[in-house]
Amino acid sequence: MSLYLEVHQTRDAAPTVAEDLLGDALEHAYARGIDDIDGIVAHLNMACVPAANGAEWTADSLKAELKRLGA
Repeated sequence: MSLYLEVHQTRDAAPTVAEDLLGDALEHAYARGIDDIDGIVAHLNMACVPAANGAEWTADSLKAELKRLGA
């Protein structure tokens, strides 16, 4: 058996409230069958999930945030 760490196991701290909100909204979108970037962005904006900069989500801002989070 090989040992490995998943990305979330290497965090320096627990997820922030904003990260938890984003994760919950992403799970909700996937549960509704939304799996394309434009649909997810629309879902996040409709659900009033705040983007990191306080503006509405865009495809580019979501991609950047997911990259930052290591998702």
